Amino acid sequence: MDIVKNDILTGLEVAIDHRFSDRRLLEEALTHRSFLNESEDKGVKDNERLEFFGDAVIDFFLSHLLLERFPASREGELTKIRASLVGEENLANLARTIELGRYLKLGHGERKSGGREKRSILADVYEALVAAVYLDGGAAPVRRLVERHFGPLLESGPPLSIARDNKTEFQELAQALFGVVPRYRHRDPSGPDHDRVFAVEVFIGDECFGKGSGKTKKEAEQSAALAGLDRLRAKGQAGGP
Repeated sequence: MDIVKNDILTGLEVAIDHRFSDRRLLEEALTHRSFLNESEDKGVKDNERLEFFGDAVIDFFLSHLLLERFPASREGELTKIRASLVGEENLANLARTIELGRYLKLGHGERKSGGREKRSILADVYEALVAAVYLDGGAAPVRRLVERHFGPLLESGPPLSIARDNKTEFQELAQALFGVVPRYRHRDPSGPDHDRVFAVEVFIGDECFGKGSGKTKKEAEQSAALAGLDRLRAKGQAGGP
């Protein structure tokens, strides 16, 4: 059984052009939280820690790629391009290109509900995988992966249609009005593992400017940022912050 599993994971390593020195990192990246609830092995870790780190790793290497591809672009434009590329739908599509769903370790309920094809789960495991590659092999294999996956999306220049990014807009407006960067506070998710709802509050200083919820952390942050934008705009129309 272990040989079969190793053969399957070797297929994934070929797809991402990186052979792991520490297979435990790869196993962790592929383990969804729902699997832990049904596992008798107390040493098993889910991929949420790696997902958190992978988000930052992708941002870093993608930012480097954008600087190289678009040397004349300004910060605001580059930020919006990056946001459009790291959205949940795009990350899930990249996960599908390497058939990442087939390698996932899911709980029974999540498997029955189609977890291997869920956009949110695929996007999260993609981020976790990138983090695992970085921790195992350093910068070089991640740079290759980011260039191979995101590079073709930029071949014809900056995306013509940049997805609406409430977080970026809210941050820009908050900095213009108050000179500070907003911060997001995550609440404990509610609901069963296969249908969790995430809740987020966004603050400027000590004041809460918006609350949001969603099926993913990113969706909840976007929702909270939109609420914050509405409030800031209302204040602006009323004559100031």
